[in-house]
Amino acid sequence: MTQDWQQRADELAAESIGAGRPTAWFDRLYAAGVAGEVGMPWSRDGAHPALEEWANGLDGAGRRAVVVGSGLGADAAHLARLGFATTGFDVAPTAVDEARRRHGGSGADFVVADLLALPAEWREAFDLVVEVFTLQALPDPPRSEAAAAVTDLVAPGGTLLAVQFRADGTVAPDDGPPFPLDRAFMTGLAHGGLDLVRLEELEGPLWRAEYRRLPAHSVDDPA
Repeated sequence: MTQDWQQRADELAAESIGAGRPTAWFDRLYAAGVAGEVGMPWSRDGAHPALEEWANGLDGAGRRAVVVGSGLGADAAHLARLGFATTGFDVAPTAVDEARRRHGGSGADFVVADLLALPAEWREAFDLVVEVFTLQALPDPPRSEAAAAVTDLVAPGGTLLAVQFRADGTVAPDDGPPFPLDRAFMTGLAHGGLDLVRLEELEGPLWRAEYRRLPAHSVDDPA
């Protein structure tokens, strides 16, 4: 009998977090999905609706995008189809292999990378950074460190779109993953030259937040 993947995710996450390895459970869960032991986690054919709606009509030609914790690859594939030179990265090798299998023809590049130890050349390298449900999957620590790594990916003049579960008082902040995030956390992502453009409360309950880094010339020439 196939186990519910969300139940298995709770078990693996608790075990990994208890052992001080808060990201180790992702690959174990995806591997269980590939093996048929659980339903495939976070499996969807298209981009997350909150991303798809936001990106409607966007032209990515000549611009670079990255999807943080890209999982099975649907979000990265969507951005590639919009014309972005897109990288999707995940800490789970099994997820990356499955993303390549599902979306190898999309033009997106899927790679294994750890958000807590990203390549130095990725710093401020992407015109669009998309983060859907990765930060809320981590306890704190290392959530704050992971959040700093996400914002550090945004190039001058670039945009960060973040979609997270929203704290609405029905779930304790330490009851997770997913750990519901409050308004202070979402507004706190705007730092180091990154400005909050829009913070929306969506059904779910979800946050959808858009941030923008000032262009390089704005730092040198305030006028």
